Amino acid sequence: MNAPATPGISVVICAYTEDRWEDVLAAVASVRAQSRPALETLLVVDHNGALLDRLGKEYEEAADVRVLTNAGPRGLSAGRNTGIAASRGDVVAFLDDDAVAERDWLARFAEGYADARVMAVGGRTEPVWASGRRPGWFPEEFDWVVGCTYRGLPHGRVRVRNVLGGNASFRREAFDAAGGFATGIGRDGDKRPLGGEETELCIRLSRARPDAVLLIDDRAVIHHRVPEAREHFRYFRTRTYAEGLSKALVARSVGAEKGLESERRYTARVLPAGVVRGLRDALLGRPGGAGRAGAIVAGVLTAAGGYLVGSVRARRGGVTFTVVTVEEGGGRD
Repeated sequence: MNAPATPGISVVICAYTEDRWEDVLAAVASVRAQSRPALETLLVVDHNGALLDRLGKEYEEAADVRVLTNAGPRGLSAGRNTGIAASRGDVVAFLDDDAVAERDWLARFAEGYADARVMAVGGRTEPVWASGRRPGWFPEEFDWVVGCTYRGLPHGRVRVRNVLGGNASFRREAFDAAGGFATGIGRDGDKRPLGGEETELCIRLSRARPDAVLLIDDRAVIHHRVPEAREHFRYFRTRTYAEGLSKALVARSVGAEKGLESERRYTARVLPAGVVRGLRDALLGRPGGAGRAGAIVAGVLTAAGGYLVGSVRARRGGVTFTVVTVEEGGGRD
């Protein structure tokens, strides 16, 4: 089933700190260099007046870049909703503010939308380690900890339960059917690195549109910077615990059966294989093998602990989230 025309794609980049100034400029430059031009780039600034003013001056003469302030509560979900509401494209793509897209990124997304049933297309996110190389103890199975594609995801262009938010796109109809990103799930300016908002949205979308197809095309590649602070086990432990908290919220929203469907397969198949691989490497004298096996076990236990704590909080009503329509974010131009 073919869509009537090649869609125009708006790109939304959410920014929140001047510490990533050079990263934000690089992200915008990578969108401008696409082989398939974006319709527009929207920079949404999350409650930071100084950054808003600085970016406004940087792009005040740019016809293809608009700088907006987050019209909702602090956080990534509301920032994305603001970008969706202000965008003009038939498809809205999202790029992290500390990532750069390869030249054919948008072209690969557009190919997926040739089928009118496709409501979302995600891509592959490669880590760029601040130290220049992956820490020897850091397992590829946990690259999601640093916002990147992890070992265990299928290769090629394949159907998935959910796309990964920092390298993703949605047809506008998806938001019309399911609403926007839920606020209260994911990062909101708190120091705890929560996530899961794109998972919750994708499951909600599939319920609203049972015929919807969601894809990942691993040829749609971005390169995501991993700062030095995130190369340490302390961050690994914090992030896995936060992921457990987030999954408890997702399960509360959409039910544990769907909310943990992929995670059960990942825990039952991918992670045990990773432990075996690490132990084998250790026995063969390869560096980091024992550390990787230990990190996988620690990551599972920490995430499980976060999930249990999050589930208790959710049952007690101590955590709330809100699903909004994109119109609440500010309206299209």
